[in-house]
Amino acid sequence: MVIIDVRRFEALIFDLDGVITQTAAVHARAWKQLFDQFLARRATETDGPFVPFDLENDYRRYVDGKPRIAGVASFLAARGITIPMGALDDEAEQETAHGLASRKDHYFAELLTQEGVDVSPSAESLLNEARRRGMRIAVASSSHHCAEILRTAGLTALFDARVDGIDLDRLGLAGKPAPDMFLEAARRLDVTPPRTAVFEDATAGVEAARAGDFGLVIGVGPAARAPELLKHGADKVVATLGEVQFEGRCSLP
Repeated sequence: MVIIDVRRFEALIFDLDGVITQTAAVHARAWKQLFDQFLARRATETDGPFVPFDLENDYRRYVDGKPRIAGVASFLAARGITIPMGALDDEAEQETAHGLASRKDHYFAELLTQEGVDVSPSAESLLNEARRRGMRIAVASSSHHCAEILRTAGLTALFDARVDGIDLDRLGLAGKPAPDMFLEAARRLDVTPPRTAVFEDATAGVEAARAGDFGLVIGVGPAARAPELLKHGADKVVATLGEVQFEGRCSLP
């Protein structure tokens, strides 16, 4: 159980996928679809072995929480594969890093349309309770689909600010594990990092919050992942948002 003293922490910033919604698994499957197709084709062309993308280890290690282009670059580098970077507006059919990132985005959008959005247990009640106590709330996600996901889940009105993958491109922000997204979210909320708690399920996001000197970094994940999240900078780890409670009331106007 984690108890947040609202007199000390005036704002909350949440990652989206895997924290507010259960879309992290959808992202992972989209990445697997992308990389397995790419790796199978490459193995055929080079007569090399086909080693598929690991839905758990490869996803967590190389792409979870990062901007799409960083995820592509990180995974391909781990496999010793070099392809042209290309440009931001590359089409999904192009064999460039940006082209692969665009293709992954298409796969994710298809899965999202087919399956909808599952909201994490206790997420909506936690957000409502935080607002009732006068806290300011933001979401900071590398996803380009953040607004769409929140709208589909009916959660848009519960957030005072949003920083997402579109903002990353538009503002030239560095993606997680750099703290830029969280710092921009705090700026939009008009709060300081020491007075803000951050919720993250990815090690890159935990590192980002720690690098930004946020006052409380809460990892979200099963008990098996707790040591990893703590190692990368989480102060506390909860399995679900239902393990978070508040005391006091915020003094923000």
